[in-house]
Amino acid sequence: MAKTINMTTGKPIRLILGFAVPILLGNLLQQLYNLVDSLIVGHLLGVTALAAVSASGWLDWAVLSIPMGLAQGFSIQAAQAFGADDLKQLRRTSGQSILIAGVVTVLLEIISQGVLSPMLRLINTPAETFHMTESYLRIIFAGLPVVMALNVSNGFLQALGDSRTPLVALAFSSLVNILLDWLFVGPLGMGTDGGAWATVAAQIVSAGISLLAIRHVMELHPRKEDLKWDGRMIRRLTRLGLPIAFQNIVISIGGLVLQSVVNGFGFIFMAGYNAASRLQGIIEISGSSLGNAVGTFTGQNIGAGNPSRVRQGLRSSALIGFGMALCIGGLLILAGRNVLSLFVHDEKELAEQVLTFGYQFLSVMAIGLPMLYLLFVYRSTLQGLGNTFIPMLSGFVELAMRVGSALLLPRFFGVWGIYTAEIAAWIGAAILLIFSCYRELARVS
Repeated sequence: MAKTINMTTGKPIRLILGFAVPILLGNLLQQLYNLVDSLIVGHLLGVTALAAVSASGWLDWAVLSIPMGLAQGFSIQAAQAFGADDLKQLRRTSGQSILIAGVVTVLLEIISQGVLSPMLRLINTPAETFHMTESYLRIIFAGLPVVMALNVSNGFLQALGDSRTPLVALAFSSLVNILLDWLFVGPLGMGTDGGAWATVAAQIVSAGISLLAIRHVMELHPRKEDLKWDGRMIRRLTRLGLPIAFQNIVISIGGLVLQSVVNGFGFIFMAGYNAASRLQGIIEISGSSLGNAVGTFTGQNIGAGNPSRVRQGLRSSALIGFGMALCIGGLLILAGRNVLSLFVHDEKELAEQVLTFGYQFLSVMAIGLPMLYLLFVYRSTLQGLGNTFIPMLSGFVELAMRVGSALLLPRFFGVWGIYTAEIAAWIGAAILLIFSCYRELARVS
């Protein structure tokens, strides 16, 4: 049964860490089944199939990040209503979010399936992997209604302080994904499509558990009148959710341009770069989990009219994030090559070349992690304050830095210029977010 937590009283650091740990564990489980997917595909089907699945990453993110962004916006409004103890507003938020989610899901399904093939050609997807990548993504996009339901339900649970139910849901879905990955790709011989079907099945399990939990949270049950179109609330929710979704799309555009440049360096470099990119989710999750906790903490406390607690939480979270980034970055430099070798299974000389490129990219990412983790903390704080416009602008900064670096730096530094593009995007966005966050806190104090 879901358990709500009021974060407007008690020690901020204890509340934030207590809330962040289940999110972190849940994200780890989610990344685990993504990595297992890559491990199984790489070992059973070889480097070409691994490259095909890995190359789907930015386009996959471009589409699936829209439900994520909208759900995050809905959760901000829910957290503020819960912090203010306004249950009528909370139920109305739930009902109107359902309406928006339904409309967006239908539109997104039609558009994503329609533009998939042209987009893969636009980003120079190699002929060796084109059809495998296309088929894999069509299956993933078919699961969009489940992704929307999963993100909206988990967003509402976390807005009310429940980060444990999403963890339980992810634990069960991870087990389903791992078992079905092995079954579909191995004994049933479904190839890369098997990995996609396993992912969709796991998402169905996760969404089902979260929706069942919401049945016990009466505060989130919309009444009949809450499901009638409310223009004022629709505008409020879209003002919060659309900038986050658009921010994710803008970041994805930069990633797609970067992927296009990566693809232009040849199949071997693409395989190594993309193998390291599959680990990027694991690298980021500590920072993103901390950010999610800070966002909920901020939303509830702003709703309760207590900005001084927000400042306390921000200071503690920034220090924790910086320390975590240093530790994880050190581990990547020490053990990164060995971890990558788990994914690369092919002829020895080819595997060595792939590993070399992958480890070089991992090492550069390790150096930039402190800025990435601060980016998560300050962006989530701004969003919790109800300001989703500046985080959206930070997406444009990421786009400009990532694309500019990817197009310019390789002319002078070769592949090292491509590695640096990701770090440049993090630094540029973090500077804007940190400055804007303190200015927004001064305004609301």
